[in-house]
Amino acid sequence: MEPFCIKETGKYGKGLFATRDINKDELIEVSPVLISPKNEWKYLKKTILFNYCFYWGEKKDSAIALGYGALFNHSYTPNVTYDNNDKNLTIEFYAIDDIKQGEELTINYNGEVEDKSELWFPVIE
Repeated sequence: MEPFCIKETGKYGKGLFATRDINKDELIEVSPVLISPKNEWKYLKKTILFNYCFYWGEKKDSAIALGYGALFNHSYTPNVTYDNNDKNLTIEFYAIDDIKQGEELTINYNGEVEDKSELWFPVIE
């Protein structure tokens, strides 16, 4: 059973929330991805799939997150980080710190935990 559930956030629509305490460095989710070559980015930007893309590989292709990976909301103070697993074509999500039951699970959409660069939407903290 997953250590999270899907609930309305009151800010960004649906999000993931801890159903139990989650320990620092704990693997929370492994999401499969579909890889889209960099030259298809201009088409993805015109679709809803744009909101579920992660950069992938050295060529900066796009990976469309499937499963629960598509439901992590953004925060500039995230409690989850992620790593691309090239071999398995998955994204692995890990707790940065201990997370208490009931807390929303968030990632930094810029890819790096400390990156405060502006995003394509207004950030609600």
